[in-house]
Amino acid sequence: MILDQKDSKFEVNHQCPYMLFHFKDQFPELEPFLEKYRSYQQRLDVGAKTILLEEGKVSGQYVFIEKGCVRLFFNNDGLDKTVQFFFEHEGLTSLESFVGNVPSAFTIETIEPSVIYLLPKKYVIELIDDLSREPQFFKMIMSIFAQRQSHYINEFVSFIRDTPEQRYLKLLTDRPHIIQRVAQHYIASYLGVSTVHLSRIKSKLAKGNAHF
Repeated sequence: MILDQKDSKFEVNHQCPYMLFHFKDQFPELEPFLEKYRSYQQRLDVGAKTILLEEGKVSGQYVFIEKGCVRLFFNNDGLDKTVQFFFEHEGLTSLESFVGNVPSAFTIETIEPSVIYLLPKKYVIELIDDLSREPQFFKMIMSIFAQRQSHYINEFVSFIRDTPEQRYLKLLTDRPHIIQRVAQHYIASYLGVSTVHLSRIKSKLAKGNAHF
């Protein structure tokens, strides 16, 4: 289902601490700036398989997850290729599309019933402009950038260096919540294997054979 705010449980929430505003816990000095934009949040209570952004469309919203799970994926000759999963208190957008006003290379879709918050691009830009006058803003941005950059570099290296079996073992060790919450066909898509191959990997592990 492609998101239509007219058909969703839609609420403008003036008190919610979510969205970009979760940064206030880490950087309380920014609270006065963030308070200004609370009223522009849009709260959506949506079902699983709701498309928040469709591949080929221009991203105009920043998405923050209060509850649920979202995946970022693209279509490759009719097959979904999952790039990443996002959970509670994480935010995302199709960055190149959002910043450059170009068609998104990715689709953003819920894979659980979810509660999300949207902030339109106009207000994201205004918020960043306001925050840019605050010294703590650069500390926040560098912290976020460093965390994301490190994560994606590690993901990229893993795709090149590791086998699907090794990547599955890393999921079990480092991000077990994905294994616990995400459907097997999405995990297979993320690992770049078929569901049959994933079943074989799990079978080997169940038999105590962790050597691939």
